[in-house]
Amino acid sequence: MKVLVTGAAGFIGSHVAHRLLARGDQVVGLDNLNDYYDPTLKQARLDRLMPQAGFSFRKLELADAAGMAALFASERFDRVVHLAAQAGVRYSLEQPQAYVDSNITGTLNVLEGCRHNGVQHLVFASTSSVYGANTHMPFSPHQYSTHPLSFYAATKRANELMAHTYAHLFRLPVTGLRFFTVYGPWGRPDMALFLFTRNILAGQPIDVFNHGHHTRDFTFVEDIAEGVLRTLDQTATPDPQWNSDDPDPATSNAPYRIYNIGNNSPVQLSHYIAVLEDCLGRKAIKNLLPLQPGDVPDTSADVQDLERAVGYKPATTVEQGVRAFVDWYRAYYKV
Repeated sequence: MKVLVTGAAGFIGSHVAHRLLARGDQVVGLDNLNDYYDPTLKQARLDRLMPQAGFSFRKLELADAAGMAALFASERFDRVVHLAAQAGVRYSLEQPQAYVDSNITGTLNVLEGCRHNGVQHLVFASTSSVYGANTHMPFSPHQYSTHPLSFYAATKRANELMAHTYAHLFRLPVTGLRFFTVYGPWGRPDMALFLFTRNILAGQPIDVFNHGHHTRDFTFVEDIAEGVLRTLDQTATPDPQWNSDDPDPATSNAPYRIYNIGNNSPVQLSHYIAVLEDCLGRKAIKNLLPLQPGDVPDTSADVQDLERAVGYKPATTVEQGVRAFVDWYRAYYKV
């Protein structure tokens, strides 16, 4: 297949692109290589993809409607994996317009490109943050997610609604994947594991929010990438059991699906830090702080739907995953 991967120089996008290429697909990677975080890391991820047969790259803004339309028209993609987005809960408190431009306008341009050019299936990234004020655990895609607690989460929930309208109006098969706290090699520098590792090795304090008491369904990036590929191959179809008198948010009478993809094994932040300390052979200096605005206390993923649909659920333990990240970090930064 010819597959467009948006955000191909990003953390998850680069892993997905490698897997697609390894199985023989042709991949067009799109990224704007912006400076939200260190562009040299994005370029380093891209440099690993560029020599591979079947890969080509386009530097382009998602919000560039004309450029996106031209790309879709010229390439005629079979399928699309839409992972590019303005990420980060806390940054959305400071720069909400960036989230509108990338996550709302950008996703609209992707949907339009798919609609007008015969794309067989669109798989797009959503987030566990859409569950917001929900406290019923584990989070299920069958429960309503109408109370996001950050603007980032609101834009990603909007993406799900936008995708459903295109599935309904134009019969475009779309699948949304709600990622749960992704971590691993080549991770983003603004994420907790990266920040903790850098500061512990430098002998600097780490900021531990909610005094380390909150739990997260930490999910290893390779598990995420495998789930993305399996979902891409399972084209969304209408749910014949869907009932408009009792509508299921996870399915539809349109070709639309929403799945969680998480480790289904929540870990307390304090334990996550202890595992990292063990891998680094150093103790952290902890700056204990309250829960940040926009953060949720706990996350836990119900992944039964994904397991039934594609025969897969993530299974990498934090001990295995954190070790893989530390090995990569030491090698990449020569620490």
